[in-house]
Amino acid sequence: MTLPLVLSVLLGASASRFGRRLPPATAVRLLTAAMLVSALSTGFVLAVAGTLVLAQIPLVAALGHYSARVVGAGLPVPVAAGVLAAVVVCGLLATALRRAALGGRDLVLAALACRRLGPDAAGLVVVDDDEPDAYALPGIGGRVVVSTAMLRALPADERRVLLAHEAAHLSRRHHLWVQAAEVAAAANPLLHPAARAVRAAVERDADEVAATEVGDRTLAARALARAGLARATARREATMAAALAGADGAVAARARALLAPPPTRRRMLTGAVAALMLLTVTAAAVTSVDTEARFEAAQQAYAAAR
Repeated sequence: MTLPLVLSVLLGASASRFGRRLPPATAVRLLTAAMLVSALSTGFVLAVAGTLVLAQIPLVAALGHYSARVVGAGLPVPVAAGVLAAVVVCGLLATALRRAALGGRDLVLAALACRRLGPDAAGLVVVDDDEPDAYALPGIGGRVVVSTAMLRALPADERRVLLAHEAAHLSRRHHLWVQAAEVAAAANPLLHPAARAVRAAVERDADEVAATEVGDRTLAARALARAGLARATARREATMAAALAGADGAVAARARALLAPPPTRRRMLTGAVAALMLLTVTAAAVTSVDTEARFEAAQQAYAAAR
């Protein structure tokens, strides 16, 4: 019963490495799927643990027409742990539902913003702003929004990279993958590192799409670094050294990845994540079968005692 929890810890601990070594598009989809499987399985076993404890209440057993004694015989979890599991799973369910509702609200607001911006050539909207910025606005059709300051900060060939990167977020529906990962992490806090890995993989995937579109990985890396530096300079309003520090980190790692050869398929890593999902589902299925057998035996004992 505890195996899904253990596998959740393993997924959270290894997600960053998987995200860096798998091709970004594969990492986005595979890690998100693994997170959803892990969150559902963990929630299920916690709910079962709570149910097995609550099922021993005599009134509940009488209403269900089963023997509370048989249900409680050889219980795989202590009573206190079962009660705690019931409380935790209710709290996590509420948190996940709230996160899903917030994500839905954000998508609606984005769609309304797209509608207010109106139709535009190729979904591109240029806003007059002194702060260098560019982002993808999901919605019906979606929009790529870029500020005039950002356009001024980049030469023409690097603008192509920037716009291709943001357009890739829309064409690949990255916002939906990120939302799904965030909901899974809300349902299972052990998966927060995996959600961060999905967000990083989304950016890397858009980088790779942009590099492929312009046909020059060095140009893509240079555009990424220049755009990151422009943002850091404007937002920090400090010295160039501080701006360079702000532009480092994730942006520098993405630029280094673009300067390396294109990512290749890694069957062993893909198989490892798939195996992790299979083990998680199997553990939840075994828990389900054992629990069903326990209640069937309790019902038979109840019927025999009458």
